[in-house]
Amino acid sequence: MKDKILPPEYDQSSLEELTEKADKIINSLEKQNDLNNSVDSYQELIRLNNIIEKKFQKNLKSISEETNKKIKEIIKKNEKTA
Repeated sequence: MKDKILPPEYDQSSLEELTEKADKIINSLEKQNDLNNSVDSYQELIRLNNIIEKKFQKNLKSISEETNKKIKEIIKKNEKTA
């Protein structure tokens, strides 16, 4: 997956906000009878899904790095007291 710059309207949005937008699109699509008129909505949903996935991966990486940093600090602290 290429790391592209997020569109400005989604860059500042949280994962929760983006998920809410995706849910609204899904609910709208479920109510439509003529799927031929909903191609744009499907494309927007796919785009949102990709953005949510990228943000999730970015957050996961950040959490993992922070956790590893804290583990290393604890190990160093324990080595000094031992």
